[in-house]
Amino acid sequence: MRALITAGGSGIGLAMGQAFAAIGAQVWVTDLDVSTVPAEWNATAVDASDEVGMAELFNAVEAEWGGLDVLCANAGIAGPTAAIEDVELADWQRCVSVNLEGAFLAAKYAAPMMKRQCGGSIILTSSTAGIYGYPNRAPYSAAKWGIIGLMKTLAMELGPHGIRANAICPGAVEGPRMEGVLSREAEAKGMTRDQVYDGYASGTSMRRFVEAEDIANMAVFLGSDAARLVSGQVIAVDGHTENPDPKV
Repeated sequence: MRALITAGGSGIGLAMGQAFAAIGAQVWVTDLDVSTVPAEWNATAVDASDEVGMAELFNAVEAEWGGLDVLCANAGIAGPTAAIEDVELADWQRCVSVNLEGAFLAAKYAAPMMKRQCGGSIILTSSTAGIYGYPNRAPYSAAKWGIIGLMKTLAMELGPHGIRANAICPGAVEGPRMEGVLSREAEAKGMTRDQVYDGYASGTSMRRFVEAEDIANMAVFLGSDAARLVSGQVIAVDGHTENPDPKV
């Protein structure tokens, strides 16, 4: 199995790489900083929203691997935490560019390779924000909703070629990126970080955050033959979100 993961230098992407490597897959990751990537993996420093860089990446993948079995389009940024009237257009555009256009570019260049081999699995990282929406996170939520529409279209368009497409929707994931969200949301709401954290956790039926490894395990399943007829699906890995507007 040959697996390419965008934003694989840390967090969910790194966990995905580790999970695929653990089952014996060849792993290639991209990120803005690939200094943390294990030496035995292929790694390319590239911005997921840079079309020239992404085209060069997939040319390199095809030259070295001759094809691609699994694409995890995982690149994303949190974007601003602000009321809609306070969101700057530049911040909106950057958030949508990385989260949505990055996934589009990855799928655009992966599809021809997978078509030639009559098979493959495309896994897009969305979010529970792409299912429910979130107050004060308009750019991020809009981009993640867009991921769902992109995935559904890819599943329909590429299915006749033996290519599956699915979206994983993580809930609140432990880690540095979520810590930044918690801090910004606490400031915006006049709350403490712990109050916001508890609000997110209490908004799930399992009363907890998820770990990056939980997302990675789902990606491995979706990339495997065990999921050979799973396509076009929106799969939340979030401890079951009950309340999309976390409060204390």
